[in-house]
Amino acid sequence: MISAFWRLLQRAAQNSHANLILVDLGPNLGAINRASLISSDYLVIPLSPDLFSLQGLKNLGPMISTWRSEWKERLERNPVLNLSLPKGEIKPVGYILMQHAVRLDRSVHAYDRWVAKIPEIYSKFISKSEGFEKSKLDPNRIALIKHYRSLMPMAQEARKPIFYLKSADGAIGTHAKAVTESWENFNQVAKNIIERIDVTIQPPV
Repeated sequence: MISAFWRLLQRAAQNSHANLILVDLGPNLGAINRASLISSDYLVIPLSPDLFSLQGLKNLGPMISTWRSEWKERLERNPVLNLSLPKGEIKPVGYILMQHAVRLDRSVHAYDRWVAKIPEIYSKFISKSEGFEKSKLDPNRIALIKHYRSLMPMAQEARKPIFYLKSADGAIGTHAKAVTESWENFNQVAKNIIERIDVTIQPPV
């Protein structure tokens, strides 16, 4: 029944005339996430600069390889030729790093140490790259997201993304400026992801 989740996603996309499906998953390796990842063509990993994210990469990498190979074997043994099934490619396209929540002039040494460890761990366990070389610009990093902690309570109360907050939601003054900044930030993230995947997005009419 793993493919049932994929068929539900495809039906929802057809009903809403969507050409791209985004699935937000929790940080675990349970059965639901397994079915969700097998239903996905690409994988983008959000990371925080801490030990838990690094360990998560080490756990996730082997599981993705296992799930991918197991699903490939199932596809080859599938007796129903006209049954629509996901490819289960789960191609990692990179990671998005959450910026530290504190001011940059305070306690950033630990943050920098964790950030410096991420490229090698990602390369080894996720992208399986050979001959990793340290560089200032990690090609696997899609973007750096600012910690918009001041906007999150407003967004949760208004039940909308932070970049859609209005003055009526409480986004005034410096908060209004942060809303504009968040729109530009997330818009660039979306563009960076699209450049890495084989999907054509039509601009709104």
